[in-house]
Amino acid sequence: MPRVLISGISGQDGSYLAESLVHEGCEVHGLVRRTSLEVPHVKLTRISPFLDKLTLHPCSLESQTALFEVVREIKPDFLYHLGAQSFVSYEIEQEYATLDTNLGSTHALLSAVMRFAPECRFYFAASSEIFGHAETSPQNESTPFNPRSIYGISKLAGFHICKSFRENEGVFACSGILYNHESPRRGKEYVTRKIISQAVAIHRGQSDVIKLGNLDSERDWGHAKDYVNAMRKITEFDKPDDFVVASGRTHTVREFCQKAFSLLDLTFEDFFEYDPRFFRPTEKTTLCGDASKAKKELGWSPSHDLDSIIEEMMNSELERTASLSN
Repeated sequence: MPRVLISGISGQDGSYLAESLVHEGCEVHGLVRRTSLEVPHVKLTRISPFLDKLTLHPCSLESQTALFEVVREIKPDFLYHLGAQSFVSYEIEQEYATLDTNLGSTHALLSAVMRFAPECRFYFAASSEIFGHAETSPQNESTPFNPRSIYGISKLAGFHICKSFRENEGVFACSGILYNHESPRRGKEYVTRKIISQAVAIHRGQSDVIKLGNLDSERDWGHAKDYVNAMRKITEFDKPDDFVVASGRTHTVREFCQKAFSLLDLTFEDFFEYDPRFFRPTEKTTLCGDASKAKKELGWSPSHDLDSIIEEMMNSELERTASLSN
């Protein structure tokens, strides 16, 4: 029975990954903050249906000593490092925390694997943000990196740390360069979930406006389940390598909004209000992924289109709000 350790197990990707591994009978361990264990009904909702099949370890990603101890104790066969300070911010204090958390945890976990679980297969969740102002579109594994946010810089540094441990220390370390991926489990701070929840609130008469920034901003959107499937294929491949994981199709935020509102027989433009606070100044290059390598070498391709993703998210939000009102 494979023993798997997941950082960020309570997040969108971590929960889908843990669910699939539990279903296959794996021994699944997860890193969570101690505060999450104190209020599981709030912090662990995504994994609550199968919580009894998981072993959770209270551990902060900022504590390198604690990360070492968990890896030493578990000695995992697979380690998926999905946890990170992930919300893109331009505040100095949060940028410092992003660098400290994302770089320190990645280096500590790789060092612990090298020392205590040398046969472990290590997966690092990179991001399309490492391309930033890309020179070309779509981007693939050979596209020069040019990050423009602290988050993107931290993910690029983590990517290179993995590559260093792979090439210099012989660790089975690989990275998935994941583009935007959504699902009903997406956090409320992300624009897709905001659009869905606001559309439902307007539909229910609880709001009459949705405030957004640049509607012409383009995204390469996929489904989290498909991308978690790609993670597993990457770690189960016969050699460690790095892969772009993307749908290869872009849509604007405006398109997403129009599709979501139309499901409720609403016209998005009737409720939209521009808010400059949500305008990201670095959105000048279309980030669209070329996942040809993953398709060729891993046999991976996405199975969800944007329409089905939005419909699933909308149905989930409608069910959730209906249950809260009963």
